[in-house]
This record gives sequence, structure tokens and C-alpha cells, in this order.
Amino acid sequence: MRADGKRVRNADPMYTVAAHIMDKRVDSMNMTTIDIPYEPIQTYINAKRKEGISISHMALVIAAYVRTMSEFPELNRFVVNRKIYERNEIAVGMVVLQSLESHHGTMSKMYFDINDTVFDVNDKINTYVNSNREAPEKNGTEKIIKFLLSLPGLVTVAVKLFKLLDRYGLLPKFIINMSPFHMSLGITNLASIRTNHIYHHCYEFGTTSVFFAMGNSREVPKRKGGEIVFEKSIPIGVTMDERICSGSYFATAFRTLKKYLKNPELLESKPEILDK
Repeated sequence: MRADGKRVRNADPMYTVAAHIMDKRVDSMNMTTIDIPYEPIQTYINAKRKEGISISHMALVIAAYVRTMSEFPELNRFVVNRKIYERNEIAVGMVVLQSLESHHGTMSKMYFDINDTVFDVNDKINTYVNSNREAPEKNGTEKIIKFLLSLPGLVTVAVKLFKLLDRYGLLPKFIINMSPFHMSLGITNLASIRTNHIYHHCYEFGTTSVFFAMGNSREVPKRKGGEIVFEKSIPIGVTMDERICSGSYFATAFRTLKKYLKNPELLESKPEILDK
């Protein structure tokens, strides 16, 4: 048993075999774009602002994903060394720029609970962002990087050792906690730097199975009442490891994600469904 998950022994045989055929994450990456209607999100954010509550677009997307995971737990699986695991935590990685003028960012992880509401998620994100901007030197990821670079050749040896230990499930939990490559979801908001969405790679090292990249809003054509109208949307480029669950499972999960983002009020209460 790994420190960050337990082996799935009742997985669909097709996916057990797939993990052997596609033994690298780069081989098994699928991509799609989810267009989230802008108006319901912005209406909700504006309404909360009038109540004195500041909620970000990022908080809504992460809260919706955490809620979706409560109904579709296979989203929190990962594959290492051709074996499928069920993660025992919800870890989300996000880059934080040290200032709006700086191009230097730092990345670590936030931890969420399956019962978190949108307010819980928003508070955790604010704490994470503020701590990384105010005291980036306390970031565990930054600490380990500086240590590895402190001696010539140390980073080469250490990375090879980390990869070997991770491959056999022996990587210590304190290293996993500091690693930005071991997470349930990687997410970046490229709209914050006025950039279009992309399809971000899922790292070969580590356990990241899903990555979201939000981009500049855009107008998407929709058919309504026999005519074509353009709907302002927030595009999310999604990259996923197809070995963790079926395509239909992903599709249904992402429709559920979209449902929550069309109705953010649903995220204010705790989930009623904790397993599926």
C-alpha cells in the first residue's frame, strides 16, 4: 500500500490490461474542452459580492470538481507502475504568482474534503494563495527544490531516487506532500494572464491524472429555438489519463461538473451522495 493511496483490485479488466499496454501517462492522455456558461457564474459571484462574500471563478470550478468527485470517486484514481490506485486524499495543485507584476510563481498543493462546500473551498484557496505570496520561503516545494540545488549533482541523483521509490510505492509521505506532481487535479487559470486555454500535460512522474487549464472567455455558438445564438463561456482545456476510468464515466462526470457550474447555489450545502 502506498502512502497516498490503496491498490484497486476490482478494476475493470480492460483498464487493468490498459495500464500494461499504455505504461506511460503520456501514452494514455486524452483531451477535451468543457465550455462553462459565463452568465450563471458571474451572476452568482456578483450576488455573493453584494452579501460581502468574495468568491473567485477558480473557487467555483474547484468546488464543482470536488463535489463531482463525491459522486464519481474514480476521478480520484491514479496509475503507477502499471497498477491502479485509489487516492486517499483530495489534493489540488495550483501555481501562485508572487505578485501580479512578477512572472515568478510557486506551486504546491491544497487539500480538500469530500464534504467541502463552495465557502470551505474558497477559504482554503484564499489561505493557500496568501501564504504562498506572503511567505513563499515556507512553501515545502520551494524548500526541497532549494535543497536539491544546493549541492552539485544532488538534484540528478535525488530525482532518480524519487522516481524509483515512487515506482514501487516507497516514496515517503513527507516527500509526496511537498511534491507538486502527486495530486488529484492540477489547475491553472490562464485567463489571469490574458491567455487562451491549453491542454496541459499530466506529468509522467507522480500521480496526476487530470489537469484543468482555464482560458480567456469566448463566445460559443448554441442552437436555441431554431436559431444560432452565441453564448459567452469560460473554456477549460482538460487533459486526463484514460486508464483510471471509462470514457463514458468521464463524460457523465463532466456533465455533472457543468451542472454544478450552471447552478452554483447547489455547492453551498454538503453533498448528499458520497459514493457511486
